[in-house]
Amino acid sequence: MSRRSDLMIDLSVEIAGLKLRNPLILASGILGLSASQLMRAYNAGAGGVITKSFTKEPREGYKTPIITGYKCGFLNAVGLANPGIKSLGKIINPLVNKGIPVIVSIAGSNVPEFVELASKACELGVKVVELNLSCPHVKNKGLELGTDPELVKLIVSSIKEEVNCSVLVKLGLTDKLLDVAKSSERAGADAIVLINTIRGMIIDVWSMKPVLSNKFGGLSGPAIHPIAVRTIYETYENVNIPIIGSGGVDDWISAVELILAGATAVEIGSAIAYKGLDVFKEITSGIEKYLVRKGFKSVKDIIGLAHK
Repeated sequence: MSRRSDLMIDLSVEIAGLKLRNPLILASGILGLSASQLMRAYNAGAGGVITKSFTKEPREGYKTPIITGYKCGFLNAVGLANPGIKSLGKIINPLVNKGIPVIVSIAGSNVPEFVELASKACELGVKVVELNLSCPHVKNKGLELGTDPELVKLIVSSIKEEVNCSVLVKLGLTDKLLDVAKSSERAGADAIVLINTIRGMIIDVWSMKPVLSNKFGGLSGPAIHPIAVRTIYETYENVNIPIIGSGGVDDWISAVELILAGATAVEIGSAIAYKGLDVFKEITSGIEKYLVRKGFKSVKDIIGLAHK
């Protein structure tokens, strides 16, 4: 019998009460606006999927161009385009009915909006919501809210008091990241998600104008990966709730880095644009072989191991 079959590698993890067959999750904003897109990602090998961020009312988003490639990733300013929370049911019901681990991302402007959005998602049978408190390019949503520890604490505690579902808090890169992470934990958050895209800008030297219609956008991809590793490592030492890692993961090595830094699960986003959905099976296969080589039986055995 081979060493691999002797070890019977377990890639499953549980986070915020959600059981995942492997630690890879489709990130919010990628293929998350239809049931068929989310189903494709899950069938391709994702352990769980996250919808696009839903707002109370429909949003058209920004005018094109809304995304551009760069040397080490992408810069995007979609503007939280989505059909509004009333359209959520037809998107997630097919997944919920099949028991597929689906997380709904929500983006509000204030405490009542976040509570209303979370309530509507959970009424549809969703067990976990992800609070988008880190979008770097939409005014009065996202990052502007996520820099205030007391406001984040109020948003999280209000949802936990009113809604019977788990809460993930997705944070971006700010000077107050650790303060906000700790206040989220005190408020009852079930997990922290680190990190979202980082605000940036690209100028076309020939037209001498910003490339994106919104001028500023969120930088994603390998360019931000070392920053994600650092923030996860530091946050792991300061909170006791699980962390989901996100930022520039495009192979098994970058995924394992985030897990060793302290992430229980890992979101995959930009890599899908240039590797396709096969990236999920590629990474899970790589993690499995790595665990065999290092003599571990479960991916859970290496969570935060870089701290020991």
